[in-house]
Amino acid sequence: MRNKTPQNPLTGLTVLILLVTPAIVRAQTPTAAPGKVVTVNGFEMYYEVTGQGQPLVLLHGFNGFGGAWSKVVPEFAQHYQVIVPDLRGHGRSTNPTNQFTHRQSGLDVFGLLDALGIKQFKAMGISTGGMTLIHMATQKPSRVQAMVLIGATIYFPEQAREIMRKATVESLSPKVYEQRRQYHRHGDEQIKALQLQFHQFKDSYDDMNFTGPYLSTITARTLIVHGDRDQFFPVSIPVEMVSLHSELRPLDYRARWSCPDLRPAIPFTLTALKFLAE
Repeated sequence: MRNKTPQNPLTGLTVLILLVTPAIVRAQTPTAAPGKVVTVNGFEMYYEVTGQGQPLVLLHGFNGFGGAWSKVVPEFAQHYQVIVPDLRGHGRSTNPTNQFTHRQSGLDVFGLLDALGIKQFKAMGISTGGMTLIHMATQKPSRVQAMVLIGATIYFPEQAREIMRKATVESLSPKVYEQRRQYHRHGDEQIKALQLQFHQFKDSYDDMNFTGPYLSTITARTLIVHGDRDQFFPVSIPVEMVSLHSELRPLDYRARWSCPDLRPAIPFTLTALKFLAE
């Protein structure tokens, strides 16, 4: 494991690249819902709050749910007030529009935080969660103090679009339905809707489309976690993200996967906690 810590004094942006070895990001089967529901932007958003202190928001990936973070929440809750939502249409949250964009997802999370009376916060996001955070950090830069982006992107490359084209509702196997029923709690129609939304990302060009000037509005300290065998987003994308800031130096990538093992007392968790505490 190696990390680089380039800094950009012109924008106040700090980008750390953490190189990680194989990932384990397994969804945990939910039991009785310990959280709450709030109406945000026309839908019901489920969320859980654990611990006390400075707010730390944890955002899951597409077709996941907040329980993906369950192994690290107890550790993080020793230091932060940990807020874990199910994003629009995921898990126990509803989505009457049956549409999903990362831009709107950012506004949804801001809506939740507004309802909780939270102005500034730190955050971590996996894939869609990380892309949601990029939108949030450009929509309202002063509110995001620090963020960890795991396997995120600033645009959808062709290799991701190819996967999205093949991800039709008809491609869902009985095994996938069985797995997703454990955490998408609104039935098979919810599972089909999410699959269709993911499939439709193949034609999306304005949701994730960040240029250098737009990214330069980010003031949050940022830790980028990526691997060189990410099937959706090649390592050239985080390299490009860094290159868009002229003061950041080239980076060395030797990781195998896109996301870290989300368990306590391992290098990623400890590194993330140290970074967020700075």
